[in-house]
Amino acid sequence: MTAIAAAYQFAADVCYDDKPAPQTVKLACQRFIDDVSESQSGGRWELELERVEKVCKFLGRMPHVKGRWAAKSETFALADWQVFATVNLYGWVDRDTGLRRFREGYIQVPRKNGKSFWFAGLGNYHFAADGDYGAEVYSGATSEKQAWEVFRPARLQWVKSEALAKEYDVEVNAKNLAIISSGNRFEPIIGNPGDGSSPSCAIVDEFDAHDSWAMLDTMQTGMGDREEPLLLVITTAGTSIGGPCHDKYNECKKILEGTVKDDRVFALIYEPDEGDRWDCMETVEKVNPNFGISVNPEYLQTQLEQARRSGPKQNAFRTKHLNQWVGARTSWMNMLAWQAARGKGREAFKGKPCYAAVDLAQKIDVCTVSTTFRDGDKFHTFVDAFVPRGAMGRGDKRTPVEQYLKFEGLDNFHLTEGDATDYGAIEGFILELSQQYQVRGLGYDQWQAEYLAQRLTGEGVSCMQYQQNVKNMSAPMKEIEARVLEKKFRHDGCPLLTWFVGNVMSRRDEKENEYPAKENKDSPNKIDGAVSMIMSMGLWMAEKDYGSVYDHRGMRAV
Repeated sequence: MTAIAAAYQFAADVCYDDKPAPQTVKLACQRFIDDVSESQSGGRWELELERVEKVCKFLGRMPHVKGRWAAKSETFALADWQVFATVNLYGWVDRDTGLRRFREGYIQVPRKNGKSFWFAGLGNYHFAADGDYGAEVYSGATSEKQAWEVFRPARLQWVKSEALAKEYDVEVNAKNLAIISSGNRFEPIIGNPGDGSSPSCAIVDEFDAHDSWAMLDTMQTGMGDREEPLLLVITTAGTSIGGPCHDKYNECKKILEGTVKDDRVFALIYEPDEGDRWDCMETVEKVNPNFGISVNPEYLQTQLEQARRSGPKQNAFRTKHLNQWVGARTSWMNMLAWQAARGKGREAFKGKPCYAAVDLAQKIDVCTVSTTFRDGDKFHTFVDAFVPRGAMGRGDKRTPVEQYLKFEGLDNFHLTEGDATDYGAIEGFILELSQQYQVRGLGYDQWQAEYLAQRLTGEGVSCMQYQQNVKNMSAPMKEIEARVLEKKFRHDGCPLLTWFVGNVMSRRDEKENEYPAKENKDSPNKIDGAVSMIMSMGLWMAEKDYGSVYDHRGMRAV
């Protein structure tokens, strides 16, 4: 079986044959399957077998350097999940230029799953066999000890195979590897590397230990003159949800979920799904892809028993062996189910009854209007967003401005003139909605939209106060989540709404009530469209014949 066929088999087993895997891995596999289908239809990216086989055969010649495999003089055999990732990273090329598709790979997997040895081999491939003249490969970390976690096995792979080193003319030095004839080199880098390097491949190890973007930014900016550079980030989860690694983790999850589109970033994340018990060996096995290979089940069982008895050991176990961000809020929506919940467009509901809700934000921020229709036992929801044009010019690369630019041109993304929210445009849009559809009521939060509600009421729109508190938001949040899983809540596939929904974190109280929240108050990722959607669903639930127990208090007609 070819490596590409093995990768597709892995993806199919995960997506269709119930091979145990986290939702994040299922998303990566579905992305691969979709990409293959698009490639067969003549899409931009295509898989090149020769490139993949070259990498895999090179890795297969790398000798093990420690443990039972080294004692038997065995060479590296890729596990199925490693074949899948390697095929993705090296197999996809631009159909027109023949250059590699992915410029960045993010692999988050628990400890002891063989990632350092694997990436040492990949580093050696870029150093000696990728064909980039004057190649520069760096293994970077915050400390010398960590930087050597990848570089040491990379160096020893050549030491233990003199014939291979002679074949590629590799000079093994104490602190670097070199090929004198071409000027290729491979070496560790510690802390802030500074400018001047021109990496063809940079491997950043245990990114969770980094307190700034310095190393990543320096490596990426130095890659500008390389045709096929690759930045590889490998890490386990950590406890700093305010650090750059957690930001990168969130960004990669959004790429997998489809809320952010970036064809140049490959991501593979092994972590527990929401609802998985951390103290269960079934969960441990699901999130450790090398379970029973490089990960000793008996060792993990012992670590788990200790974690059950000790709070500090529990945190260490959950971050290092379950790859779980301790202290991070949990995402609200199952985005795999959300992506599968595409339904009709809003034009299919002309003249039909609906409830609408408006979420008016700050004067220089996004405002949204959601409309939700009932169709038998199913609900269909749609969102429109209003952003002042002046807001598009604000911020740096970590603000949503670039994301907004991706939505520009969508029918439901309305850029209004000026620097502040155009309430007149929102009022006109709601009046137009009421002419095309039977708007039974418009929900609004009193402190945000009292004046707008008074004007709309004067125009004949039935406006209903809907306070955005736990009492009013929890039930519809749970209802939407359950209906999405049951395929009874639909949307039109709009990337804008998917972005809003994917940004929502579920904030729970001691009574298991839910409330929509951002990851943190300074996060640029907006949730406004999801908030107004939840409000519009809450209005449906307030109807007497809805058939669901719900507390209606807090809503009244104006």
